[in-house]
Amino acid sequence: MKVTINDVAKHAGVSIKTVSRVTNNEPSVKQATVDKVNEAIKALHYQPNLAARNLAGNKSYAIGFIYDNPNAYYIIDMQNGILEACKNKGYELVIHPCNAKSATICDELTALVKYSRLAGLVLTPPLSEDPKVLKALTEIDAHYVRIIAGEKDNDQNGLTILVNDKFGAIEITQHLIDLGHKNIAFLSGDLHHESTKERLLGFKQALKNNGLKLDKNYIIEGKYSFESGVDGANQLIKQLHRPTAIVACNDEIAAGALFAARLAGLDIPTDLSIVGFEDSPFSRQTWPKLTTVHQPNAEIAQVATELLIAKRREQSTTNSKTFTPELIIRDSSARPKQK
Repeated sequence: MKVTINDVAKHAGVSIKTVSRVTNNEPSVKQATVDKVNEAIKALHYQPNLAARNLAGNKSYAIGFIYDNPNAYYIIDMQNGILEACKNKGYELVIHPCNAKSATICDELTALVKYSRLAGLVLTPPLSEDPKVLKALTEIDAHYVRIIAGEKDNDQNGLTILVNDKFGAIEITQHLIDLGHKNIAFLSGDLHHESTKERLLGFKQALKNNGLKLDKNYIIEGKYSFESGVDGANQLIKQLHRPTAIVACNDEIAAGALFAARLAGLDIPTDLSIVGFEDSPFSRQTWPKLTTVHQPNAEIAQVATELLIAKRREQSTTNSKTFTPELIIRDSSARPKQK
């Protein structure tokens, strides 16, 4: 027979309400009681029923992960981070992919919140950067945390995880400059993503800091995809004055650029240095392995979810946290070839 909350309460010698408080991670329970209830849960192999918990009262125990991103590695990292926080806090995860450019995106998300009875949402770019989406969610009093690129947040009332992409782009461009590169190109991701804008700003800032001229022909607009990296690199390789190094807006673009360069007969990094961003599995699956910027996406997602849950339970006064990417030097960058 299925173990019930009544069985746990009886085994632990406490009330059903106390078991409920423990499984919901409420702060008002003494640690000795928490330990006793958890021992009973473990001994009886009890698993709380999410649907029953949601229907039992006004509280919800489900967090929604809303995304529109073609990068599978990014989504998996985010999902794992959110799931870890949910498991630790007694919540379930509802995953909802969507089209951020859809004309009905606001209606879609508000309906999801209402009918799935979500406790809150974790929003990733570009949804986390869309004023229309944020306004629609605020109007129905939905709780959410945004993961966005930037150094500061103008929305002082919202929950925000900031990722300092500009700093990361400065660091990786400076790495190439320190190696002796002066002709450096940039392959961008989707321009409606703030991460693209911040990384491009960092790239330009590094050039400016070192007195290097920005060549507009070296900035290629694209998307966050392998194919975009291939197309962008081909455009650069065919130029009369080919760059000696490429900064790609993410590792997937960088992997595509590396593929195109090798098909063109170029040696990486002797003929051309190529660097990425994010430190995804792409960066370690290429040959040579990519110099990149480490962005701890799973940790970012976990912290975002913990912040959201803590605010829902009125256990925290913190509204934001900033993550700073870290330079990872591997084999795809070297000094430029001497002519």
